[in-house]
Amino acid sequence: MLSILVCHSYFLGFDPKQVARGKPYPPLATLQVASLLRQAGHEVTLFDAMLAGGVDDYERKLAAVAPQVVVFYEDNFNFLSKMCLGKMRQAACQMIAAARRAGARVIASGPDVSDAPETYLRAGAHLALIGEGLATLLDVVPRLNSDTRAPVGELIRGLTGAATLVNDEVVRINGARVLPRVAPEGQFAAWDLVDMERYRAVWMKSHGYFSLNMAGSRGCSFRCTWCAKPIWGNQYLQRPAASVAAEMLHLKRTFAPDHIWFADDIFGFRVDWVNEFAAALAAGGGGIPFTIQTRADLLSERMTAALRAAGCKEAWLGAESGSQRVLDAMNKGTTVTEIVTARARLKAAGIRVGFFIQLGYLDEQLADILATKSLLETARPDDVGVSVSYPLPGTKFYELVKAQLNGKTHWQDSDDLEMMFQGTYTSDFYRTVRTLLHDQVTLQTGSSHGTAEEQATRRSLDRRWQDLLSREHHYRSRDDEAAAAG
Repeated sequence: MLSILVCHSYFLGFDPKQVARGKPYPPLATLQVASLLRQAGHEVTLFDAMLAGGVDDYERKLAAVAPQVVVFYEDNFNFLSKMCLGKMRQAACQMIAAARRAGARVIASGPDVSDAPETYLRAGAHLALIGEGLATLLDVVPRLNSDTRAPVGELIRGLTGAATLVNDEVVRINGARVLPRVAPEGQFAAWDLVDMERYRAVWMKSHGYFSLNMAGSRGCSFRCTWCAKPIWGNQYLQRPAASVAAEMLHLKRTFAPDHIWFADDIFGFRVDWVNEFAAALAAGGGGIPFTIQTRADLLSERMTAALRAAGCKEAWLGAESGSQRVLDAMNKGTTVTEIVTARARLKAAGIRVGFFIQLGYLDEQLADILATKSLLETARPDDVGVSVSYPLPGTKFYELVKAQLNGKTHWQDSDDLEMMFQGTYTSDFYRTVRTLLHDQVTLQTGSSHGTAEEQATRRSLDRRWQDLLSREHHYRSRDDEAAAAG
């Protein structure tokens, strides 16, 4: 059987904002691939870039293991991997080149690989997997096992969902498939390959508790215009509730985390699934408090009660905007009223709520931004995450703005917040609004309500808003100013 090194290229240390957050998670999708390959009988080792010092650490691992095959499988559950920050892409290309120099056969997979396979093929990858890539990977590995030196033409014969270089030209074989299940019931991610104590140390130092990540599903069936789906398309593939509960109980027994982050785009989806999950946890002695992502329109009273029974302590909603006009332009499928109602239901159930807010969508105007400010004042979420619209390849939004990208197609790190298309305002304006919205939520959730200190802070925040609004026309992009003048 083959000696396979499975790895990814998300180095936490390359992203100062994420280092400061101190919330690293093991690469879940990468660990699932390692589990699949071990199940097939191969000798699998892992290079986990998350807490590594840099590419030099990877090169030392590569030299020590001397694998026949290197599989780069980015963590598809990490939203920053979906964005493919520029520093991580550069690291991936360096790692691929090193594997090629070491004489290994190299396979690359991930959201950016699907969108831009040529980048990775020219770095040295023999094969780029398109989409989820698991079905294709499971087809090609036995061929390598038969002949590790087989020509690429032999490896790709009859394959679907892959790309390679033929006569220095990219040949893309369409027809990518998604496995209905990542692993049989009882077959979990290869958690034992992770240096859990390093993760625990970072979490305990930064937050005083230890969190691990899981996923009960893959994908999303909704069609927001800005949401890229290069891996799972518009499918929502849900694991059996009992299997997800069994994995949580396994993590509880083996690693004793204090908290679980569910990386699903939408956790649970159906009330009966959540109730089944809660029952399985209770039968196993109780689960671990957890945080989820979900949609406002899914949070009925029954769903909220089911989440509470399962142990949900925090839910993040893709609120995006307080302007119905912007939500409709995004094809979000939710209403401002639903967002406010969902927040109230979760609060009544004792579940903390975070809002994801997106600034700068096409034709968002000042009134829309102020509507978002008003939403935060009305709904009073416990936390907020603010970003600007990011054009990802393969989305309707990207097609609308791609002529404006002017060569900048990736942020370098997650604090970049640079507008990559011609929005209504400049990047500095949106960065300022982001800070004001964060400060607003912090003020609303503080413990000094009614005190002189709180009143002074509120007056200061109001002045900062007034100052920005008095000068907002100076921040308008040139094209927008010209349109207004015309």
